[in-house]
Amino acid sequence: MVLSDVSIKRPVFATVLSLLIVVFGVAALLGLPVREYPDIDPPVVSVSTDYTGAAAEVVDTQITQVIEGAISGIEGIRSIESSTEQGESRTSIEFDTSRDVDIAANDVRDAVSRVLNQLPDEADPPVVQKADSDARPMMWITLISDVWDSAELSDFADRVLADRLSVLDGVADVRIGGERRYAIRVWLDRTRLAARNITVAEVEQALRQNNVELPAGSVDSSTRNFTVRAEGRLSNVEDFRNLVIRRDGNDLLRLGEVANVQVGVESDVGRLRANGETAIGMGVIRQSKANTVAVSDAVKAELVKIRETLPPEVRIAESYDESVFIRASIKEVLTTLAIAVSLVILVIFLFLRSWRATLIPAVTIPVAVIGAFIGLGFLGFSINVLTLLAIILAIGLVVDDAIVMLENIQRRIDEGEPPLLAAYRGAKQVAFAVIATTLTLVAVFVPISFMGGNVGRLFAEFGFTLAAAVVVSSLVALTLAPMLCSKWLRHSPESAEGHRLWAFSERILNGLTNGYQRMLRFSLNQPGLLLGLGIVGLIVAVVIFPRLPQELAPTEDRGVIIMPVSAPRGSTVEFTDHFVKQAEERLLPYLDDGIAERFLSIVGFRDEEDNAFMIMGLVPWEQREIKQQQVTTEIRDKLSDISGVRISVINPPGLGQRGFNQPVEFVIAGPDYESVQAWSEEIVERAKENPNLLNVDTDFELTRPELKVNIDRDRAADLDITIEDVGLTLQTMLASRQVTTYLDRGREYDVIIQADDADRATPGDMEQIFLRPRAGGELIPLKALVSVEEIGANPDLRRIDRLPAVVVSASLAEGYDLGSALTYLNNLAVDNLPPEARLSYKGLSQEFQDSSAAIYLTFGLAFIIVFLVLAAQFESWIHPLIIMLSVPLAVTGALIALAWSGISLNIYSQIGIIMLLGLMAKNGILIVEFANQLRDKGYEVKEAILEGASLRFRPVLMTTISTVFGAVPLVIATGAGAESRAAIGMVILGGLIFATTLTLFIIPVLYNLLARFAKSSNAVEQELERLAAGPSGGSSSAAVPQRKADDF
Repeated sequence: MVLSDVSIKRPVFATVLSLLIVVFGVAALLGLPVREYPDIDPPVVSVSTDYTGAAAEVVDTQITQVIEGAISGIEGIRSIESSTEQGESRTSIEFDTSRDVDIAANDVRDAVSRVLNQLPDEADPPVVQKADSDARPMMWITLISDVWDSAELSDFADRVLADRLSVLDGVADVRIGGERRYAIRVWLDRTRLAARNITVAEVEQALRQNNVELPAGSVDSSTRNFTVRAEGRLSNVEDFRNLVIRRDGNDLLRLGEVANVQVGVESDVGRLRANGETAIGMGVIRQSKANTVAVSDAVKAELVKIRETLPPEVRIAESYDESVFIRASIKEVLTTLAIAVSLVILVIFLFLRSWRATLIPAVTIPVAVIGAFIGLGFLGFSINVLTLLAIILAIGLVVDDAIVMLENIQRRIDEGEPPLLAAYRGAKQVAFAVIATTLTLVAVFVPISFMGGNVGRLFAEFGFTLAAAVVVSSLVALTLAPMLCSKWLRHSPESAEGHRLWAFSERILNGLTNGYQRMLRFSLNQPGLLLGLGIVGLIVAVVIFPRLPQELAPTEDRGVIIMPVSAPRGSTVEFTDHFVKQAEERLLPYLDDGIAERFLSIVGFRDEEDNAFMIMGLVPWEQREIKQQQVTTEIRDKLSDISGVRISVINPPGLGQRGFNQPVEFVIAGPDYESVQAWSEEIVERAKENPNLLNVDTDFELTRPELKVNIDRDRAADLDITIEDVGLTLQTMLASRQVTTYLDRGREYDVIIQADDADRATPGDMEQIFLRPRAGGELIPLKALVSVEEIGANPDLRRIDRLPAVVVSASLAEGYDLGSALTYLNNLAVDNLPPEARLSYKGLSQEFQDSSAAIYLTFGLAFIIVFLVLAAQFESWIHPLIIMLSVPLAVTGALIALAWSGISLNIYSQIGIIMLLGLMAKNGILIVEFANQLRDKGYEVKEAILEGASLRFRPVLMTTISTVFGAVPLVIATGAGAESRAAIGMVILGGLIFATTLTLFIIPVLYNLLARFAKSSNAVEQELERLAAGPSGGSSSAAVPQRKADDF
């Protein structure tokens, strides 16, 4: 092997090579961003169109369906989802992860612009946006005051704090939650309007005409020029009250006479409370490629400066910070890393019993791990929970190559060769096995990276990190390790004098090896028994597999509990808030008990009065005994009897899944809304019989109270009033219209007109509004033109993939898994719904379905790739078959470990199973390769495998134990994100222990049975040599060539 030869002959070269890897690795490491999960935001583009005042059904047919038809032909669409509410249409298009979001957005803009002329004229033009899912706040900062009201706090946040935070590095935007922005409210009194014979439209017109500022030019003399500025702006409440609306002879009618003008707030929908006190929240949104931890540090540093200048009556607190979990889990991972490294080095020391020998694999660990970062930097990956998990798993793997190399050289030295020669020949002897195992491991990790879908993108970083670490480690094992061996290794002590420990441990190891040899002899004579055992193992696997719970990712203890609240449609903020306060009263004791440290509730979430949500942040992991999952179950019981609103209690999903949705989202689609609604109601009724499904609910409800105004068109035409006049007047009085603006301390605020609250409290109030005909004349009451009826409407029409659809959502009871829930719902649907119903999934359920399909494919792909890679290396189809037949046993071991520990079959444990493929093949390669070398020297098949397996017994044991010990810290992990680490750790632990014990016997038995059919890998080469040396092949020299160092 050229590499090892050169490095033994040129020690400085070998050292420099490793130092360069370290230097480049450290340089790459410093530039890597830190995030929780890899950046896998799927490209999502949204189209929103407002059509003020139109009913949902109208918007659905005239806008939503037109836009969906236009965009459905764009390539690479994964799903189209639309929701249509009164006056607005929203369509969100998710593309395949491979599409570039900017190109996708341009395609959508082109498609939408082609149908603009088909949309109603009164509708606003559609707005196409790239929905960046990073655009949710990564930090919430709350402002609390006992003296100021929320409008003052809001104004202070907007003027003083938002700008200071938004200029920080990596901050994209600062959102103010619970914001109550100042505005001048003009509350019209309709009786006074009628008495003064004036209409709403005239008030609006007067406001617009008398509050303008126009550039008036300049006055130029021969030596000076003056700019002329006409001050036409109104700037305070008094100015607005005194605004003249109309002149009657000498009487001036002022705005204050027909309306109540005062400083108020733009919208009174949002309320935000922190730990039960009214507050204003500031959400910090990071730029999409920014480093979460760095942004959080910058914000905290700025807050320290801000606190110095805060007015004494205001307090600032951080109520939510995404980086807490990231820091905690990265800290946990680094601790795990340190434990793994020490355990692995300890194992090596126990086997080699010499500090000199132990140092050699120990040196390869940092070089290989740091070298892996070069690959990460090159591919634009980040440091996150998954890449660090890969590095922990790599610890056990990177020492393997070095151990194999070292063990072989040490064995040759003990047989009497001088260290330099032993290193030279020993390295040559195992170089092939080292390269073969490396290629096999890489062959396993690369398919993981191509799994497809979001999960595939998540694990791409995981797979590539592992592959990079393994490649670097084999490079080090072939260069640095043999060079160090030639310098540092000595002959093992021969007598027990003064080496009692050595002699004692040597006896144990020799005893193990001899015991193994005896059992191996027995197995080779009884092949049927062992193969029977193997088949029993497979049957066990087949029995266990369907019984394991399946889900996307284990529920992690993230230290946060999310509680979305929905009140009946059409509820007011006051109604929703009343029940949220009830919930708060029950939950605030957690703060006093020291389980939670912060509690945030936002009512009027996303400007919808019937929506709210609460977030509870628990104290750090090491300060509490109880896990978040238990707290969630407790809270469910505590809130179960609050009757006015529906509160779901959710453990936030892991794996970078966003959102506050429940885990089960089952979509029923069909030809029209009536049938879909009927079907979904039937499914919900039946699903409620399953006690393991909680909060079963659909998003379709005909419950929003609606007043339908029917206009008598003939009467309106007769009275010279247009439909538009009616619409605009109603809109101003009942909704609210921003008519103009005013300036205050350098900022612009809105002026909003609306009818007084008392004038729009009952349906009957609508009839008391007056209009004036186009041509002028007397006022006409609205009730002369319209009739009003009350109906229940569905506020929100949803279409998924262009079909009317209803989403049935539910949460899972503790111990019930997502796989079973979806199977249960699917069976319900198949039994109860007609064939034209279309079933699909959304959110977490969709990801789960996609990934479970992908994982089997990945496993198959990995199996085939490993088989082919081995076949190419051994130049035979039989040897790889011998090695690969031991893989199913590893899977059995993994499944038994999962069943025993109660861990579900999730993405992490499945990835672990795929990794086992490579780890198992590795042990097989070592044994088979050695037996082949011995056969080339003329041994019989049976003797060759006996001798080969016994020689490789120690290194196989050592590499397996070091990998197992590398996984032990994962299994016993606690703290942030421990659940997902335990899943992978458990699989590797169970699989390796179970399978190694069996493979040490099954591979030799299979070899003994099958290898006699395989030729030696250099059979063709020998044939060539023979032909060349024969009589026809040229001169055969009788002189015996000299033995070179290369000849063993």
